[in-house]
Amino acid sequence: MEREVAGYLPGLPADQVDWRTLTFARGNEALEVAVPVLTDAQVAALAARVRDAARRTLKTRMVADIAATIDRAVARLLDRDDPWRRKAERLLPLVTGYDAEMVRLGLTGYLKTFRRPELQKFLVEDFANPSILDDFQPMPKGGFAKAFGPELLLHVWAGNVPGLPLWSLISGLLVKAGTVGKVPTAEPLFAGWFAQILAEVDPDLADCLAIVWWKGGDEAQELIWLAQADTVVAYGGNDALAAIRGRVPITTRFLPYGHKISFGMVARAALDAGKASMVANRAAYDVVRYDQQGCYSPQLFFVERGGRVSPREFAGYLASELAAYETRFPRRALSMAEAGSVASWRNVEEMKSFAQPTRTLLGDPAGAWSVAYADAPEGLSPCGLNRTVTVVAVDRLEDAVPGLAPHRAFLQTVGVAASPEELHRLAGLLGAVGVTRICALGRMTAPEAGWHHDGRFNLLDLVTLTEIEQSAEQAADAFARYVD
Repeated sequence: MEREVAGYLPGLPADQVDWRTLTFARGNEALEVAVPVLTDAQVAALAARVRDAARRTLKTRMVADIAATIDRAVARLLDRDDPWRRKAERLLPLVTGYDAEMVRLGLTGYLKTFRRPELQKFLVEDFANPSILDDFQPMPKGGFAKAFGPELLLHVWAGNVPGLPLWSLISGLLVKAGTVGKVPTAEPLFAGWFAQILAEVDPDLADCLAIVWWKGGDEAQELIWLAQADTVVAYGGNDALAAIRGRVPITTRFLPYGHKISFGMVARAALDAGKASMVANRAAYDVVRYDQQGCYSPQLFFVERGGRVSPREFAGYLASELAAYETRFPRRALSMAEAGSVASWRNVEEMKSFAQPTRTLLGDPAGAWSVAYADAPEGLSPCGLNRTVTVVAVDRLEDAVPGLAPHRAFLQTVGVAASPEELHRLAGLLGAVGVTRICALGRMTAPEAGWHHDGRFNLLDLVTLTEIEQSAEQAADAFARYVD
């Protein structure tokens, strides 16, 4: 059985660390992954090492230089002949269960988000003048200001989507924060690989970040790390995030990213015979990619009546596209809990279809996808995930908006197929009820570089500003050597 070591622990010899083995299997293949279990003293030593190294090196570097280093590391992972990329393509499907071709294509598309030109978008989205991360810069109100990243930024990652931790990890590096990331048990490898590549391409940054692991629910280990950090970014279910919030010291900045619901909207303008198949294909891709495990994955589609293709017919188009994608990108094997969730959702939808002749459930009960059709809105209800989705017919797309308002705290991405005028009209209505991202169908699971996750700032939320007020400048003139 093949064995891989997860994490990245600068300054801690492997033979002085306790390791726990996680086992991943797929068909006849199996992989053992060793994850580190640190003592209290090792946590303190590692945190100090990362914090001190960041002060010495990372915080003295120009942000453009840091972006160039990240670009070189990402280029290694984009090169399919590079040993790190070959390892990722070989092992990530085994660990996550996703189709190998989906992982390959998904990695390439995602990694391109972090090339140097795209990192510049991250910077200018949050800072009108990114040089504010390097030195004091003039402010519109007068005076000067400089942005400082955390001394130690802790990331608590969740989920099994390959590479997902890179978004916050790279954001932390761009603000020059000493960085520690906790990998999820479901996918413990990619973040550590990236840290090792970064250390290879720029050895001066080797001690400025660490990748660790602790078992979910291990409050003792979590508390030790929370006490070390001055900013915490955490991802996961709302209950888990609420528990972390209760343990974060009051002086520590806490940035949680919890459960969200995303959906699509298809206007009648997109439902003629020539366009509907294309729209259904793009909608199906958003459903299939990583089996709806991302917060930006659609769980239902509101489809407008009045087009040449009816909403019910569109549900059939979507079902056909999901069936085709199953041939190209087979759904991963589900856990018992996931299979139970899908079965429960199907049972509810089958009962509704028996009770209401206008409802339909498409898909083989033993198959890898399901489409439920509803002839009238019933509010916003989650699906069973893992390629289960609901198509809801509406007379006008704006008719769906009032039912969204009670779910404001959970709304995130909406994929839209509509004319320019409809797009902007819908955007105003959706933004008013809490939607934070509107994109094209087919792009729901691929946010643009610099996307403001849940309507917040990738970089600006991580920094504090130190300001030199005009009064200090004016007062300093009295003590200058050139004063008469």
